[in-house]
Amino acid sequence: QVQLVESGGGLVQPGGSLRLSCAASGFTLDYSAIGWFRQAPGKEREGVSCISSSDGSTYYADSVKGRFTISRDNAKNTVYLQMNSLKPEDTAVYYCATGRWATMFPEAYDYWGQGTQVTVSS
Repeated sequence: QVQLVESGGGLVQPGGSLRLSCAASGFTLDYSAIGWFRQAPGKEREGVSCISSSDGSTYYADSVKGRFTISRDNAKNTVYLQMNSLKPEDTAVYYCATGRWATMFPEAYDYWGQGTQVTVSS
């Protein structure tokens, strides 16, 4: 059974950092792309970052480029999202998802985690 479990969210002050984890089970990350998405209240789900399975290529939304870093540890079957210089507008529920292709379009992903709340506030 495919399962994704996010962790690492919480409350952080502006300028702070968090590292989100996405632990996968029931399949191997070696052959799967992983995307990170977020959804703030009243807003649509948006792509934050993704990483391909083939060559590890990474992609970022313009709003997080230079501040967030996605990485994968295939031995642990886990993908991480390191978030630095956090801003109040980064506040949202963050989800990871798996699919065949690394893309920022949520429709392309087949399985989703339950999400983890990130709140950036002083």
